[in-house]
Amino acid sequence: MILKKSIIVAALCLPFFMVSAQTKAPENWFTLDATKDKVQGTGADEALRRLKEKGKKGQTVIVAVLDSGVEVDHEDLKDVMWVNPGEIPGNGIDDDKNGYIDDIHGWNFLSGKGGNVNHETLELTREYARLSKRFKGTDPKNLYGEAKKEYDYFVTVKTAFEEQRAEAEADLANATKQIKPIEDAFDMVEKATGKKDLTAEEIAKIDAGSDADLKRAIAIMQAVMAQGVATRADLEEAKKEMGAQSYSQLNYHLNPDYNPRTMVGDDPNDLTNRNYGTNEYEGPDAFHGTHVAGIIAASRNNNTGVRGVADNVRIMTVRCVPDGDERDKDVANAIFYAVDNGASVINMSFGKSYSPQKWYVDAAMKYAADHDVLLVHAAGNDAENNDTDPNFPNDMYSKTVKKGLFKKEKNVPTWMEIGALSWKGAENRVARFSNYGKKNVDLFSPGVAIYSTVPDGKYGNAQGTSMAAPAAAGVAAILRSYYPELSAVQVKSIMEKSVIAQEGEVYKPGTTEKVAFTELCVSGGVVSAVNAVEMADQTKAKKNKKAVWREAGMGKSVAGKVTKAKVVTP
Repeated sequence: MILKKSIIVAALCLPFFMVSAQTKAPENWFTLDATKDKVQGTGADEALRRLKEKGKKGQTVIVAVLDSGVEVDHEDLKDVMWVNPGEIPGNGIDDDKNGYIDDIHGWNFLSGKGGNVNHETLELTREYARLSKRFKGTDPKNLYGEAKKEYDYFVTVKTAFEEQRAEAEADLANATKQIKPIEDAFDMVEKATGKKDLTAEEIAKIDAGSDADLKRAIAIMQAVMAQGVATRADLEEAKKEMGAQSYSQLNYHLNPDYNPRTMVGDDPNDLTNRNYGTNEYEGPDAFHGTHVAGIIAASRNNNTGVRGVADNVRIMTVRCVPDGDERDKDVANAIFYAVDNGASVINMSFGKSYSPQKWYVDAAMKYAADHDVLLVHAAGNDAENNDTDPNFPNDMYSKTVKKGLFKKEKNVPTWMEIGALSWKGAENRVARFSNYGKKNVDLFSPGVAIYSTVPDGKYGNAQGTSMAAPAAAGVAAILRSYYPELSAVQVKSIMEKSVIAQEGEVYKPGTTEKVAFTELCVSGGVVSAVNAVEMADQTKAKKNKKAVWREAGMGKSVAGKVTKAKVVTP
């Protein structure tokens, strides 16, 4: 989509346009070391080299990827996928009695007999629909107390929803406007020649004479053809791609009448039901999850593709993220599933601005923390301050939870929030899109120009805090593998204290303002596997007593039974 849009823009800047040359990011830069390789990646390659030099042997750890799905048979992932030891493949029986049939590599909470959910609404849209129904025909003058507070919340939601709808409509209109001169060029050239789908050579031979409009049409045609738009079919594809985002927003994300949940067959508001979904691991679009999985643990010793950050890892795929906003119920149940089946680290490269059932997600995160599981979350890509702008899920328990289920606890002790780092140095170290927060973002990790695994056995680049989180999760996996005696709380502390401190100023994301790096995150630095391993060597273990259940059987308790969380509605 981005490529085609750039083609259109370039064509309209005739007679000349140029693309400035840029230095490429070093190969597999996210695993390189600032000192040894002169590139500020995670330092995973050097850390693992030193561990092996010391003769240390790691144990296998499970990292759960809560995402859009993973291509489990990718050449660089098939050997690192988690295999449920208590399940017999394809027999249609819940052999291990965990509530999920044939969950060999994980689970998909977004599928059912009706198919796989791809497009989904935003949580903003779902809240708008719910509250519109709730307050239809209501005079706000008659509302008091909690009802008045909820109505005021509705007004805020309604305003945000209408603004986003209007913006999407304007974007779609603009895309249509941009494509029109190219459509006109096709029309004019075809009329002048009496032919369709002309070749570049045929167009070059057209004699426009003194017809300035035809000359411009020919120039536009030559420009777009040079970029791959050679036929009417190509033009229609470009048109669709230019308006794709706005189309998705208007028809799915911001459409209150759209409801794909019938595919799953559950009631998304029934939080007592955890046993839904299927074992269709990939779903309709596994690009994001496959890319994330490769960053964490793509095979390091198969002489192909890319190197993941960590070795000794098994990737558990748990699909709970659609094209739109994930539902709180699915996120919570995905966390419960990952914990109950042995994950040591959970990566969550997703987020949203509203969380109406946050207490249920909080309960799942509390369950994870109690079972010594590290939660790694992407900070977001809106160039916003997470200290002031909401981004969910997050480590702060809701007021309901603080007063009820978890009493005095304020936040999740095993939670890490990750911002995105660029491979570029100096003032451009921080990704210009990355969210930040002096109080709520823990550290920064590589998240720009990341080359990793993608579906159909291929590889591709992507960027975002979605890439930064798994890079950090990979470092956490190294620590959990080679220092299994350390608790999740200790791993978090080590990763924060062992960062490479960043001196000097950087561009504050989304602005031209320069600020100290220390203003953007808690640690004031960038993840370092090398430093983390050195610090881990000097750290006395304080293992969470509740975590011993995970040590035997790759996710099964010592007794052979999977634990089950008990959640009480506040």
